[in-house]
This record gives sequence, C-alpha cells and structure tokens, in this order.
Amino acid sequence: MVKFSHGCWHPAPDTIIDWAVETVKAQAREESLHFVTVSHRTGGPAIKTGKTDENLTFCVGDLTATVNTQPKAFDLSFRHKKQLLTRLGWRSVGYIKEGTTALHPKANYTDPNKGQRWVTYQLQLGVGDKVYGLGERFGPFAKNGQSIDMWNDDGGTGSELTYKNIPFFITSAGYGVFIPTSGFMSLEVQTERTTRVNIAVPGESLSVYFIYGSTPKDILATYSHITGAPALPPPWTFGLWLTTSFTTKYDENTVSSFLDGMKERDIAVSVFHFDCFWMPGFEWCDYEFDKDYFPDAAGQLSRLKEKGIHICVWINPYIAQESSIFDEGADKGYFIKRGDGSVWQYDFWQAGMGFIDFTNPDACKWYQDKLQKLVDMGVDSFKTDFGERIPTGDAVYFDGSDPYKMHNYYPYLYNKVTFEVLEKNYGKNKAAVFARSATAGCQQFPVHWGGDPSSTFEAMAETLRGGLSLALSGFGYWAHDIGGFDGKPEPALFKRWIAFGLFSSHSRLHGAASFRVPWLIDETEEASKVLKHFVGLKHQLMPYLYAQAISTHLTGVPMLRAMFLEYPSDPAIWQLDQQYMLGDSLLVAPIFSDDNKVTYYLPKGEWYGILDQKIRHGPGYLTEEFDFFGLPVLLKPGGAIVMGKGGEKVVYDWTHGFKLLVNVEESMVVTLNVPSHEEAGDNVFALEITASGSELSVAVVNGQCNSAWELVVANKRVRSADGGEISSQGVVSVAPGAAKVVTKL
Repeated sequence: MVKFSHGCWHPAPDTIIDWAVETVKAQAREESLHFVTVSHRTGGPAIKTGKTDENLTFCVGDLTATVNTQPKAFDLSFRHKKQLLTRLGWRSVGYIKEGTTALHPKANYTDPNKGQRWVTYQLQLGVGDKVYGLGERFGPFAKNGQSIDMWNDDGGTGSELTYKNIPFFITSAGYGVFIPTSGFMSLEVQTERTTRVNIAVPGESLSVYFIYGSTPKDILATYSHITGAPALPPPWTFGLWLTTSFTTKYDENTVSSFLDGMKERDIAVSVFHFDCFWMPGFEWCDYEFDKDYFPDAAGQLSRLKEKGIHICVWINPYIAQESSIFDEGADKGYFIKRGDGSVWQYDFWQAGMGFIDFTNPDACKWYQDKLQKLVDMGVDSFKTDFGERIPTGDAVYFDGSDPYKMHNYYPYLYNKVTFEVLEKNYGKNKAAVFARSATAGCQQFPVHWGGDPSSTFEAMAETLRGGLSLALSGFGYWAHDIGGFDGKPEPALFKRWIAFGLFSSHSRLHGAASFRVPWLIDETEEASKVLKHFVGLKHQLMPYLYAQAISTHLTGVPMLRAMFLEYPSDPAIWQLDQQYMLGDSLLVAPIFSDDNKVTYYLPKGEWYGILDQKIRHGPGYLTEEFDFFGLPVLLKPGGAIVMGKGGEKVVYDWTHGFKLLVNVEESMVVTLNVPSHEEAGDNVFALEITASGSELSVAVVNGQCNSAWELVVANKRVRSADGGEISSQGVVSVAPGAAKVVTKL
C-alpha cells in the first residue's frame, strides 16, 4: 500500500488546488511550475477549514473541498454550496510503478529507481456532463469517449495529433480543471471508466486546479488570471494577411504582382507575409534575406511600408547545418546538446538541424539580435512556425531542465522570446506574432493559427472544431489558412472559406504549393469579388471587433466562442460545433458544402441578419441557401453593435460617421464601448442603449461623440418622441455632440 501526502491550497477566487505526492523530493520537483503567473502561496480570498470525526473541509468562498478521513472510505469531493461538482472517490488516486521491482519482467535489478512511475486521478463525471478544450483538437468537439495524449506534434489537422496541447478542460457541470505540468500527460475521458476522467502523469506527484464558475465565461476568466491574459493585438493585424505560400519560390516582382493585382481589384491588404523562401532555400534559418531573390530587401520593405502594408516574415527555431549561422551557434553552445556535449542534430525538417536552447540567456540574446536586425529593416511581425519537433531522450538543456517536460514547454519560451522583441520595439498592445505550436500560457503571445488543413470542406469543419477547442483552452485570438494548406482548393471551397476566414478574429490567405491570390484559384474572378466583399465587411465591423478584442484582453474570454459560452442554459447548445459566436453579439454559421445550403441552430428570440436584413426566429434549427456573397451572420436578440464606414484600410477613424445597429428586445440595457483606432486598448466613448416598453433611448456616456452618426433599429419601426414616424426603415440620423437620443417604437 502506497501512502500519499495530500493537500489543498488556493491561488484565485473560486479555485482550489489539490495535490498528491508520494515523496517530499517529488513535491519539490513539481513545484517548479513554468506557466502559472499568480502566486498560490499568498493573497486571494479568505480560507476556512473545518474538522469533524469523519471529515476535513477546506473552503474558499462558496467552494468547498471535503475529505472523508475514515479508513477505506476515502472521498474527496468538490462542491459549490451544496452542488457536487466532482469527486475523487475510493481508489481514484493511484500510484503506478512499472519495472521497479524484481518481480516485473522490465525490472532494472541494479537500480530500481529507473523504472517508470505514474500518478493518476480519476475524477467523477455526473450524468450528462460534457468535457471540452484540452487544446486545439480537431476531432469530436465534446471530448467524452476519447483517449488523449498531451504531446505536441506536427500532424496537420486530420488526426488526434495537435500542435497545441493545453492541459486544461472545461465541463458543462460548472467547473474547469487545469493540470499544471508541461510534461507528457494521458487523459481518458469516459474510456477506461465510463463515469470518470482519468488523468495520468509520469512521476510521483500531481497537482490539479479545480476552478468553479457560475458561467463558462467565468471559468475561462479565472483560468486566464492563473496562466496569463492574452495580450491585445494591434488594430492592423485584424485586416487581411496575404502570403507568398509555402514551397513556392518568389522574388520582389512576385510580391509586387500580388499586391498590384489586389489593388486593381480593390481588395484591401493589411499585412504581407514572406514565407520560407525569403531566406536561402533549405538553409533555414539564417534570418537573412536571400540576396539572389531580394538584392534590395531593405528598400523593398520600405516601399511596401510606404503603401501602408505591414510586414511579417516566417521563422522557426531550427538551424540547419547549412545555415550560415550554424557554426556560430554550435561553437558558442547556443543549441540543445546531447549527453556527450555534442549538438543534438536531426534530419527530419532540415539536414543536420540544431535547436536553439531558449533556457540559455546568451542564446536568447543571440537569437533576439538576429530578429532585431529584421525589425530595423521594417519587419512588424514574425510567423513563429514549428516548435513541436523538440528532442527528448538524451537532450541536455543549459539550465538542466528535464527534456520530457521541456518538449511541450519549448513553444512557450520560443514565442515569449520572439514576442519580447516586438513588444520592446513597438510597445504594449502593439506587438503580435503568428504562432503555431503552444502550451498553457502561450495565449499571452498572440496570434495563433490552426496549422495545416487539407483543401476540403471536411478539413474546413475540423479547422473550426480545432479553433473552438483552442478558444475553450484560454486562447483569445485565432486564424486559419483560408482555402486550406495542403492542395489547391476548388473555387467553391475557396469562396466559402473566404467568408469563414473573414469572420474570424484574424484572416490570412495561405497555402502550400500554390499561390492563394484569388484570380489564380477562380478564373471567373468571382473569388476576387467575394474576397473584396468580405474584407469590406470586416473593415466595417472593426469598431465592434476591436471592442471585443479589448474585452478578450481584459477578461480572457475569447473572440471565437462556442455557442454555450453565450447560451449555457440552452441544452441544445452544448453539442454545436459548426457555428459560433464572434464576440458576444454575432452568430456565424459557415457553409461547409458546395450545395449552398447550411443548417444551424438559433436560441430563443428574434435574430437579425446583418447581410440580408432578414429576421429569423428561435429556438430551433433552420436550413437556408446562400450564394457565395452570403452566410448566416446574425445579430442576437437584444444585441447592439457599432459599425464603421469601412474603406480600403482596416485602420481608420472608426468613430467618424458610424452606425449603431440595434436588435431591440423588451427591457434591454446594453453598454457598448467604442474603441479608438489609434491608441490600442483605449475607448473613445461608450453608448448606453435602453429599451423599455415602446421607448428606445441611446445615451453617450464616458466621453463625447464629435461626429454625426446613425441609429438603425433592425426589427422595429422608429418614431419620434411625439409619435411621428421618422423612418420606415428604422434609421435615425444623430447630430454631432448629441448626448442622448430618444425614439418611440
């Protein structure tokens, strides 16, 4: 019989950490938590403890952990008030040893300490409880019935492998669970035991954060408090990103032809991304422009920036042996080493590549100096690709880190060190990377994109499932490869993916072996017109989108939202994975077929289509048909959004001549912040919308609106205060400086 030390503490409101440790030495190792940003030793809410003949209790507010101390009756239950959330029952805490005794065929007789050890928790799942999150997972949205290994891998979007394993899940029962380890972990969600989630980690200790929330958004907010809030990306990142694609060689003329072609078609581009071949082919990375293809790189970047285009370049942390900087990095000890002191090299991606050791401060400075030269040339952002193929085995880090725990944690250091360069140069809330691999806490370094999907409708759907799962793991901003990465998309798929991509927080045209400018995908030029249409709509929505981005930065609640984040009390909502809320007010249902049809679910109330100006009624499912310029984008009942004038730039004065669109619901009170396009994170003023009976009022609060603007009521006729009709379309013109508008409905 194994005896554990067992205990609880709390790091944040409505949160209890439970830990089990077999040895004191193991506890000391486990307390080196890499990605927890708040102290769990000091501060926080008051703790109350209690003791009876049978139980010990540990209370944080209304959250209570109760331990039955009777022999063979162990039970550790977690309750909010009287509601049971989950429990560790009899034989739910385990310590597994393999190859540690002479009776086992894998035993090491000379040193039993070399055997494998695991600690396991088996958390009870109540009837109907669903589990979500655990990183960017492309399979079934609810994780029930799945066995999941937490190990970052480069596997595309079509399998159980993922680039972003996040040891956090959220449940429909009102709690989330965070396991603060960066090492390998195995979870069996109703597979080994049909009433339990089995968590197994190698070693001799296991810590688990139990996070209660009255709503799923509250759980995410607390998780964000524990592991770090997402930084706020600058406004220009929300425009269209155009790339050169992956394996296609290109030069300045290629780049210019793409941008000229977009301009000729009135398609606004905010960011141009140089993918791999801006550096000499297959000598990646040396962080230098290929002089044969870009003889005047600094001049080219300057010319692009004069046109208002921001610049992003592709990088990774693997240094090929043919790279011009490999010998320098090897000689100075900047790469991960083997046990014999040699550089740990690998041929899978680049011949003989080494891995930058980000636990070495000198290596970090060396790497950052390379990036700084690019920033000095005009680079605004880095696409931090890869970071998954990190060696274990006999890998040796500068600071002595365990290579198995470093495998998933490496992307945290990689993205952090890169993000620091941009933040140092451009300031807080003005820095953004474009990252693929991640672990817990990487949400602090946005933006993240979904990896390498195939160019199929099925892959488009799995991409959304991955995004929804990642968002439920604390990641606030997200993009994906419009049209898919592998293969050349058919025109119908490309046009449908354009709509999906532009109704995501961040939008990028990217692929593998083919360029993704629309006229090369669709010779009829309809794709160009569709792209122009949806880019323009996104520009109009920027006052709403950036206000939601600021909220995400402050609260940790993502912009891409599973429907249950906004409607948790509707039982039909929890299964939906082919639609989402973009922010708190807009429902989006992408079209995943070439028959132009979409079936989606509406919660109760009147929903207003901002593209077709039609009212839909919920609750229930609807099947509709749209051409390539449409899809369901619906303003929720009682919702209100601010829309700008739009134009050729994503960054313009969003407050000048804006439109306030209101979908009136009886007794609604909504406050909207209207953000500035200039100072990231600032709001110029706020609008308070109140509907009561037959009256609707809009008051300007917390600032002043100096521009004329329009009030548009989506679902009601509008009359003046004395009862006369103002507009049969529900449009009211408001003069500059007006503090309040009152209308009759």
